[in-house]
Amino acid sequence: MLTLGVEEEYLLLDLDTGLPRARAEQVRRTAGLQPALAEAEIQRELLQAQLEVATPVCRELEEVGGHLLRLRHALGAAAVTDGCRLAASAAAPFADRLTVPITDTARYRAMHTDAPQLTDEQLITGMHVHLGIPDRATGILLMNRLRPWLPVLVALAANSPLWQGTDTGFASWRTIVFSRWPVSGPPPRFENAADYDRRTRALVARRLIHDRGQIYWHIRLSDHYPTVEVRAMDVQLRPDEAVLLAGIVRLLADQAISDERTGRPGPAVEPEALAAAVWHGARHGSTSEVFDPVHGRLVAVGDAAATMLDSVDPALTRSGERRHIVPVLERLLREGNGATRQRRVLREHGREGLIAMISDQTTGT
Repeated sequence: MLTLGVEEEYLLLDLDTGLPRARAEQVRRTAGLQPALAEAEIQRELLQAQLEVATPVCRELEEVGGHLLRLRHALGAAAVTDGCRLAASAAAPFADRLTVPITDTARYRAMHTDAPQLTDEQLITGMHVHLGIPDRATGILLMNRLRPWLPVLVALAANSPLWQGTDTGFASWRTIVFSRWPVSGPPPRFENAADYDRRTRALVARRLIHDRGQIYWHIRLSDHYPTVEVRAMDVQLRPDEAVLLAGIVRLLADQAISDERTGRPGPAVEPEALAAAVWHGARHGSTSEVFDPVHGRLVAVGDAAATMLDSVDPALTRSGERRHIVPVLERLLREGNGATRQRRVLREHGREGLIAMISDQTTGT
């Protein structure tokens, strides 16, 4: 199996009001005093109400889960010490009329100058899965073969239904917010690594983006590590659901490599259909139909998930990690994803109950 690592972004919310709090630096300093955390594991993000963590390179899903629990617990305790909550909600459910300041770096200042409204509204958080690859050719293979599964991943992972106190009608509003950047959404197909490099460097050379860090495709090659990065998913409320999605991504990748070796073709989806299907997945999440790339049509989300599991069954059997995948996926389909649960709790327990639920599920309590 490919090695993997997971990055998670979190929001910092006020303990009482649930509004975003610009306390990232204070929480980072407090967290740095804890022996369970290494300084390099916590990174600043665009806005001062956001933080990011990264697991070490892992070989087993059990490792991923252990690290995510450790990071969430330690950072959650630091957040409470500094008067806020750690929140694994992919969009801030409530917001003040005042904008959250950006983190003071040259890159973030330049982004704010170019697109002030977009950066001010970037109160969204995602989960990124890095898969270790032996070479960039394998990375392109995975980009091309994983593209068709993006609508299913977006739908299952949707966890951002609320925005500034309003139900957006979308399960993943984060997906819509991120789609406003110039190089975002499903990536195009590439012939090879040279084609990828030529086309991405041309975006910078033509001054259409500042640097390749502004390539926000749902799947991209890392410029810093020997990995392909799948970044389509919302951050997950529950740590075990983050492990589930990381495991599914790795299974899809492992099966893709095996299928390529044996000459078995993967699903093919036209770029315009793929973009529309991702939008549909963000709109409806796990409550309706989702685009099944194998059959080329909308089907019930449970049927699409079953097709996906069937397609990776050889890899799942080889992995020996069925217990981390199947029961958690069945629970998600039964109880709903993060978006469904956020709406349910808000309806039944109000704003205070929602913020408490997000905080509790973030740290696994």
